Amino acid sequence: MVKAACYYPKLMSLVGNALRFLPAFVKMRQLIQEQNYVGEIQICDVRVYWGSLLSNQYSWICDELMGGGGLHTIGTYIVDLLTYLTGKRAEKVHGLLKTFVKQNDSITGIRHVTSDDFCFFQMQMAGGACSTVTLNFNMPGTFVHEVMIVGSSGRLIVRGTELFGQKNSASEEEILLADSLTLETAEENQFDKVPLPYLKGMAHMVEALRLSFQNQEDHRTWNHTPLLAAATFEDGLYMQSVVDAIKRSNRSGEWQTVELMTEESDSNQNLSQALQRNTI
Repeated sequence: MVKAACYYPKLMSLVGNALRFLPAFVKMRQLIQEQNYVGEIQICDVRVYWGSLLSNQYSWICDELMGGGGLHTIGTYIVDLLTYLTGKRAEKVHGLLKTFVKQNDSITGIRHVTSDDFCFFQMQMAGGACSTVTLNFNMPGTFVHEVMIVGSSGRLIVRGTELFGQKNSASEEEILLADSLTLETAEENQFDKVPLPYLKGMAHMVEALRLSFQNQEDHRTWNHTPLLAAATFEDGLYMQSVVDAIKRSNRSGEWQTVELMTEESDSNQNLSQALQRNTI
């Protein structure tokens, strides 16, 4: 899919990481690139706290092999977001995945949850920067989504959908960008399972999609400019490579090097190995 996307430049092939389009992260990236607010990036720290990801019945979200769990559903977007903000990719990772809730009132009997509801991983980034990410889905209540970038001159923090910052010379932090997008009550109830930063980011991404097709004489063409921030299939391959390295680190207990896939692997062999690990 990655090679096909590169071979057909007119084909729109994007990964739906809506966080890239959230105005708070767009502004954060701009301030980081200008280097007059944060300076040289040193530390990235991310915290995501929420209630259980499980539904009222057994589904793919319960199974690690089917892509369930916090690392796959949220962690992949965080990995991509940090690279998008800083321009630095992960070189080595160390991770821990745990499943604390293996059964509940709806998932009982022979059914067991194998997907992670707690994940913590560290990344050594290019240029010497370090990242720590904590994903905890055992905390019902208000959704907490905080991304902090610390540099030699100051720090930037996105809490939910708002951007805050503080320079080393300042005595207190300041709000740099308030959330201006409001959602109607009906829409909030319809998408109550989608966290607000992701929901509002998706709204901005759809707006960018509309602008890319607007005023095009040929309906088969589109304007690339509104979607320059979008993640490509190559970015998606990098996200998956980091996640695979984190899972290897969880099994070995050691730091793992991020290795980008250059050739398509044997899916049947991968499935067999995964099933053997799951059985063990």
